[in-house]
Amino acid sequence: MEPSHFRILVVDDEEPVRRLLTDVLELEGYRLDTAASVSEALAKIGREVYDLVLTDLKIGPDSGMDLVKQIRSASTETEVMMMTAYATVETAVQAMKLGACDYITKPFQLEELTHRIRNVLERKQLRKEVEILREQFQRRFGFENIIGESKELLRVLEKVKKIAPTEATVLITGETGTGKELIAKAIHNLSRRADRPFISINCAAFPEQLLESELFGHAKGAFTGAISARRGLIEEAHGGTLFLDEIGDTPLSIQVKLLRTLEDKTIRRLGENRTITVDVRFIAATNRNLEEAIKRKEFREDLFYRLNVISIHLPPLRARRGDIPLLANHFLRIYSERERKPLIGFTEQALSLLINYDFPGNIRELENIVEQAVAMASGEWITPAELPPSVREHSYNPPKKEIERALNDVERDLIVEAIERNQWNLEKAARDLGMSRTTLWRKMKKYDVTKPRTKRASHSDSDS
Repeated sequence: MEPSHFRILVVDDEEPVRRLLTDVLELEGYRLDTAASVSEALAKIGREVYDLVLTDLKIGPDSGMDLVKQIRSASTETEVMMMTAYATVETAVQAMKLGACDYITKPFQLEELTHRIRNVLERKQLRKEVEILREQFQRRFGFENIIGESKELLRVLEKVKKIAPTEATVLITGETGTGKELIAKAIHNLSRRADRPFISINCAAFPEQLLESELFGHAKGAFTGAISARRGLIEEAHGGTLFLDEIGDTPLSIQVKLLRTLEDKTIRRLGENRTITVDVRFIAATNRNLEEAIKRKEFREDLFYRLNVISIHLPPLRARRGDIPLLANHFLRIYSERERKPLIGFTEQALSLLINYDFPGNIRELENIVEQAVAMASGEWITPAELPPSVREHSYNPPKKEIERALNDVERDLIVEAIERNQWNLEKAARDLGMSRTTLWRKMKKYDVTKPRTKRASHSDSDS
């Protein structure tokens, strides 16, 4: 999207700074407003929708932190970027916790600032597009919608958006309960085949002969009990999409027939010699490691490459814990309405237990847990008492050492970023970080931050 579509508010009590940033950002094409105080900024935010607020940490007697808090409590649409000369890791972490999306220290290079602003607004636009995509999913699927805002899920949805209009075969991998069929439906419904059938089959649910009949159909008398001819699911999906769930459990004999269908777009019913041409897009899914299955001779390598044209991996729920509250409240609304119970939500302790639980059954397990909790609830809130023992007893509570390790990781990342941004000029990096060069050296030694060696060109390179 063009910069002119974005409106930015610059908040700084120094008039020269406001004028400089206005000139620079307007030259980039952004629409600019300025404010010299927190009260003026809040007044403008009350009248206008801003995509980004660029605010100083110290605004006269006021604090930019207070502005961040009020923006976050009033609007989820506006991003906030902090700029300050008071650079400490603690301040950076605090700003991020309050909801700032980025943090830059004075003095900064204007090119660096415009680059960061561009990244923030591009991410904002991506989230907006994904939200539109999610609304499309919701309209198509009813309550079976895609819930979450984690970067892991956003990456999946963005890939779905790109590949859905193509005719490429897709292989979806992920643990049981991560929503593989939901993603397959999304791909179909956003494709050119959306008005044609979406047919799904669980390959692990049928014995070998019955699975072959289900997929390819059969002629009358093809086997005992075949009292009439029957079309298979591949034929039923003609013009649309066939979803092969748990493809890793398909017998080798049927894998051969599937490979032929993928290669020449034809099928042959059981008991018949004639071939039938089909126009089907195949989407397969598995919770197994197919490459390991190939080594064990349990899955055909040629079929794997035919299916794995586009791969999508769905992360387990424990890898996107930030989505757990959204999913839990989503299921709470569904089941409280079904049971006609006026439930408000989860207590803080109950929600903390859910967030820290590993969910081996993923989203499906979370849904079952919430359904059970709603059935057991007697008050307005879901408390730990309504959660199953597996959640209450085995939730993960990070020890103090892990918290310290996480903070150290944040500090190390900030140091590396500052050093690389200044092209290993440690004097400038230390100034950006608000520490002495001696302190920076000590922390570099603590975190084993060393300058990468540049390889010398070999004689063969120079001769070529």
